[in-house]
Amino acid sequence: MRLRLLAGATVLSLAAALVGAAPAEAVNPTLHFSKAYANSPGTDTGTNYSLNGEYVVITNSSYTASFTLTGYTISDRSAHVYRFGTFVLRPRASVTLHTGIGTNTSTHRYWGSRAYIWNNTGDTAYLKNSVGTLKDSCSWGSIASYVTC
Repeated sequence: MRLRLLAGATVLSLAAALVGAAPAEAVNPTLHFSKAYANSPGTDTGTNYSLNGEYVVITNSSYTASFTLTGYTISDRSAHVYRFGTFVLRPRASVTLHTGIGTNTSTHRYWGSRAYIWNNTGDTAYLKNSVGTLKDSCSWGSIASYVTC
């Protein structure tokens, strides 16, 4: 009888733990910065090629959920702000936001700036949803080229 009660209590404890356990996607953010390349390769010449050499990458690590990024913003410490137009990031996909000018695609977006955004000596990238709630950030100090967020 005592063995059966102990076994029953163990099953109930295990069931409670499983019900209370958060799915992996709830514990780890599924929409996040994965990389920041703040110091474009070579000399900072201010050309569009050089401007597009600095970028941030946003990754959707969910296996099933898409994220509608319409109205989401990416900003830095100096309050430069990029706002996504109509855009959906599919599961297991990434989008790279380049500083300069280019043609937007499903994997590359362009800030349209004629000046550098990210400070080589340290900065923070902020990702906020369409109502201004912070969803993720990525900070770096003085770096050689890029940081994995």
